[in-house]
Amino acid sequence: MAKFTKDEFIAGLKEMTILEVKELVDAMKEEFGVDPTALAVAAAPAGAAESDEPSTVTINLTETGANKLAVIKLIRELTGLGLKEAKDIADATGVVKENVPFEEAKEAQAKFEEAGAKVELK
Repeated sequence: MAKFTKDEFIAGLKEMTILEVKELVDAMKEEFGVDPTALAVAAAPAGAAESDEPSTVTINLTETGANKLAVIKLIRELTGLGLKEAKDIADATGVVKENVPFEEAKEAQAKFEEAGAKVELK
């Protein structure tokens, strides 16, 4: 019997109906003594338990600091807003950007702190 590549196997699965896929899984259980669905379910919680960090956060400016111009530039860089809108955020403080990936938000927080501003990640 010819050996299938991963791509050929996946292409074949795409052409199958749900019933045919179920029959394939049942046949794999019988042939190899392994339940592939149990492995997929067991792997999901393990990956989720690795990180206590949220996946996305809101960057909230709490204090502009002495270097307001640098903070305005950072707000513009992060949000793509115009000069007036970025200045308004810097003046009023508050939400800079919502639903930011956690790693990106940590980098932005470091840049703000380097410029003398204080931000919270919520």
